[in-house]
Amino acid sequence: MQRGAPAREAKLYYHDIGDYLSQKEKLAKIKAFSSIANINWQRITPNAAQDWINQRDESFDAFISLGDKKNKTEKTIFESYSAGVQTNRDAWVYNFKQQSVENNTQRMIDFYNQQMNEYKAVQAEKTVKEFIDTDATKISWSSSLTQDLERMRYAVFNTKNIVESTYRPYCKQCLYFDGQLNHRVYQMPRIFPKPDLNNVVICVTGIGTTKEFSAIISNTLPDLEMVSKSQCFPLHTYEKIQSQGDLLSTGAEEYIKQDNIPDSIRAEFRTTYKDTTINKQDIFYYVYGILHSPEYKQRFASNLKKQLPRIPFAQDFWAFSKAGCELADWHLNYESVEPYPVQESTGDLALDEKEFYRVQKMQFAKKGKEKDKTTLIYNSRVTLTGIPLQAYDYIVNGKPALEWIMERYQVTTDKNSGIRNDPNDWSNDPRHIIDLLKRMVRVSLKTVRIVESFPPLNERK
Repeated sequence: MQRGAPAREAKLYYHDIGDYLSQKEKLAKIKAFSSIANINWQRITPNAAQDWINQRDESFDAFISLGDKKNKTEKTIFESYSAGVQTNRDAWVYNFKQQSVENNTQRMIDFYNQQMNEYKAVQAEKTVKEFIDTDATKISWSSSLTQDLERMRYAVFNTKNIVESTYRPYCKQCLYFDGQLNHRVYQMPRIFPKPDLNNVVICVTGIGTTKEFSAIISNTLPDLEMVSKSQCFPLHTYEKIQSQGDLLSTGAEEYIKQDNIPDSIRAEFRTTYKDTTINKQDIFYYVYGILHSPEYKQRFASNLKKQLPRIPFAQDFWAFSKAGCELADWHLNYESVEPYPVQESTGDLALDEKEFYRVQKMQFAKKGKEKDKTTLIYNSRVTLTGIPLQAYDYIVNGKPALEWIMERYQVTTDKNSGIRNDPNDWSNDPRHIIDLLKRMVRVSLKTVRIVESFPPLNERK
């Protein structure tokens, strides 16, 4: 710009070289143009939301929001929702083996309380940050835990806090669920307060992540990264009954189950579809169906990167509700469905069965330099062949569900703490992991079939 020059209309031009490229790939594409004159530029202007590129579909704002914590007057399908559990010390409080969670957590609590006792003597001379021992083999600090030490808040171990959790898609582990040892539990104590209180949550990708939008249902505590920066919408919430100090009280905690979909939403769905049989569970599964619609995810991809999902009134309510219910059934019961009949090639069976099926790290076979995804090397003794390639079309949280099983079910040792996590410890069934792989093939194929059968949205105005 030149000072004093007459103002002229500014024009902005843009060329999209593609998503998910490495720096090397981006530079190679730019180099191939040779000159700026050879680039096919597109003039861009912002929309009302000030999006210059990847502009949102304005019709999205007319749909009903899943939830809204900023605007309390906004009509929402769910009254409450929560991020997944954020521990900031996964290696210490998560493990496939319950006893390991107990040992690791107890060890860290003991060291934390020791640090607190020692800090009492020097707190007038040192800040907490100056004092604490940051040896990663003894403890994993977070801002919330250092604040607790500063407040002289002791930690107490409780075996009842060890619960089942969904750590990543289709990967359950034991979790020490505790408001002090987990950095942030958000609203999860109202959603999954006790293991014997059932609930289901639809977890969706959070705003501003780099991964494509996806949704997955869970009936156990979800981790924040079960899907990227997960936001979880429960069918129910639980409120603890306040004790009145009754002498006859057993001391056991009691809770009241509450609907999380308001009556007004049910009434609006019944009015819109002229169907008084629609109930709140039908709406819950309708939402799950809509969130899996390829049309919905494609049309509103830009919106879903910047906003929580909003749900339209599709032309055919029951098509999406029934499909969503069927998807939920497969996704919740993936550990008990019939294993898909992929071929299993085995070596010497002389070993103990537990040792024979022990997994270290699974990998694909190769055809030349390329991966052969129809063949999976389970371990040095077992190979699975004949895996349908269509099974890899079911993508959740950025990768095929089947590849989540491969990635998460491997023996790992945390480099900072030295803590070992062995998926072979999860079940007493020697075939648990290999059959889980086969089951996930079936779940993936069923998911793809259901999703491909969705009708158009043809949303009602």
